[in-house]
Amino acid sequence: MSDDQWVSESAPYIRPREGGSSNAWTEEAARRGRQGGQRTLSVDTIPAPEEVRAALGLPQGEEVVVRRRLILLDNDPVELSDSYYPASIAAGTRLADLRKIPGGAVRLLADLGFVGEDTVEHVRVDTATDEQADLLGLAHGSAVLQLVRINATRDGAPFEVSIMTMPPERHLTYRLRRGAL
Repeated sequence: MSDDQWVSESAPYIRPREGGSSNAWTEEAARRGRQGGQRTLSVDTIPAPEEVRAALGLPQGEEVVVRRRLILLDNDPVELSDSYYPASIAAGTRLADLRKIPGGAVRLLADLGFVGEDTVEHVRVDTATDEQADLLGLAHGSAVLQLVRINATRDGAPFEVSIMTMPPERHLTYRLRRGAL
């Protein structure tokens, strides 16, 4: 994707979509004449990793549901996306199910009363785990970009942490527009 240099806006990824509409990534890729897709790799209930536990404000030992997806551009892997939800929110919903979520996770969360009104994104560089390197087609020990997105309600209650891992040549540009949300 390094030859594309396209500007991506975060707002479509955190705004609830109408049921039946395609996901934000598929639409973004299509606007550029490309094919965006994704494959759900796993959905598990696990003890919250420390970074996720702290971001969600959960007590020690609390469980989260993690949805792990491989994001594709023209059928090539370009990103791993791990989305974490408190089990108290996700258990018994499609978030905890391996099947595709009609309208997407953001729509389902909105239907459950969780709308991202306060979103924080952190960008960092890390070393790919062996699994990340294999899934993204990178040499073991390669650097990766990670975007960590924390979504919270208007009153500041966090309900989702997404960690998106990308090849190092990925170019991230953000545009913020007044009223985009």
